[in-house]
Amino acid sequence: MMATRGPLQLTLALFKPDITRVPHVVQAIRNRIIQEDFFVVRHKEVRLSRQDTEQFYEEHRGKFFYNRLVTFMSSGPSQALILAHEDAIKHWRALMGPTKVYKTKYEAPDTIRGMYGLTDTRNSTHGSDAEETAAREMKFFFPEFCQEDWYRVEEDRFRKGQVRLDEVKFMHNLF
Repeated sequence: MMATRGPLQLTLALFKPDITRVPHVVQAIRNRIIQEDFFVVRHKEVRLSRQDTEQFYEEHRGKFFYNRLVTFMSSGPSQALILAHEDAIKHWRALMGPTKVYKTKYEAPDTIRGMYGLTDTRNSTHGSDAEETAAREMKFFFPEFCQEDWYRVEEDRFRKGQVRLDEVKFMHNLF
């Protein structure tokens, strides 16, 4: 892992149930994350209850796809990650590709959703769209994680590349 020049930004990434069921796809996406020089600050497998899923997607309540999204996201395990990169939110969203999978398969076929997305709901991944959203979503999945402490204690060492990837846990650790 190379050292970075600027401060790191954090974002939440989710691997949705449609891909967590396919181990070789999970590994391919993990490889892309590392190839794109992201740091994996936290990682865990989660199984959302319907109630938790409704809470997470509260902003979409009342929209035509809400019930389909909640049902799908509570149908199986997901993986939640906190990723760090100089421009993590924008970079992760570009790597994921647009939400509309059918269009993405033609316009951005090399993105994660272009390669692995099935439908607009089963589109393989989720990523925060702004710093405020990222902070809220990271707290939802990682309530024990303190962003301020990470920036104060760990960010500089991550930026200097003083980390090693634990491939089993799929998380970078300080050394």
